[in-house]
Amino acid sequence: MAGEALKTPADDLESMRSIDGCNQTAAAEDAPSSALALTVIEPTPGWRSIDLTELWRYRELLYFLIWRDVKIRYKQTVLGAAWAVIQPLMGMLIFTIFFGKLGRLDEQVAAPYPVFVYAGLLPWLFFANAVTTGGQSLVSQAHLISKIYFPRLFVPLASVGAFLVDFAVSFAVLLCLMVSYGVAFGWGLLAVPLLTVATIIAAVGVGTLLAALTVAYRDFRYVVPFMVQIWMFVSPVVFPFEIVPQKWRLIYSLNPMAGIISGFRSAILGEPFRLEAIAISVSVGVVLLVAGSYYFRRVERRFADII
Repeated sequence: MAGEALKTPADDLESMRSIDGCNQTAAAEDAPSSALALTVIEPTPGWRSIDLTELWRYRELLYFLIWRDVKIRYKQTVLGAAWAVIQPLMGMLIFTIFFGKLGRLDEQVAAPYPVFVYAGLLPWLFFANAVTTGGQSLVSQAHLISKIYFPRLFVPLASVGAFLVDFAVSFAVLLCLMVSYGVAFGWGLLAVPLLTVATIIAAVGVGTLLAALTVAYRDFRYVVPFMVQIWMFVSPVVFPFEIVPQKWRLIYSLNPMAGIISGFRSAILGEPFRLEAIAISVSVGVVLLVAGSYYFRRVERRFADII
């Protein structure tokens, strides 16, 4: 038209370049910052060390997993947390009748046999329940492991931590039994926290190892309960440590719970500590913790695919 300036092909090309430049600038401004940084996640070959920094960063998640396990265990139960008291008390009653009275084991201990047995059941039930539940923990949490990322070590760790609540309740019952049977409180009770830590170390070591093995070999779902049952009868739960012949005691102390149970009894009943047996059992527990944790990390990358 007469009032409009005549556009040349050169003007059209310049306009197209101007529009294209504006579009590129706007796209760069609208693009999320995550698109500018590329993160490549690759599996680490060989054995992987335990990332303590990562575990500390996710520590609040461990607390919530423990609290969730505690609530789930007693959810929709008639007696609730009373099971933490009933289980050791019933075990003490049965062992006192059959092993103490009928088996005459009460004649081989100076302390009241019910307190003697309960003092052995206290660390053993914590260890046995933590190992049994921890060994099944990865399989039972398959829906969680296959969907989101978090430190997988927290799954068996939460199983161990949840039973600390039961342990605390059972220990309060033990103090009541000591008062009832006239067992004096001694300075040895101060060693109970250290022995509890030793029990936790052994439980975490065995639990993590069995959890990793159960993912790959489902036969361990049946092996673990049977193994724990046999393990109890080869540990000094219902009989004194001294019943083992002297020449076999060092070898017997390779059982990580043998020295720990003996230490609990010494702390509660005011007997001399068998430091050599305790040292060997605790050392074996530490070895199991290191071996179990490193094997767990070695096969962790395959959990989501296998489970």
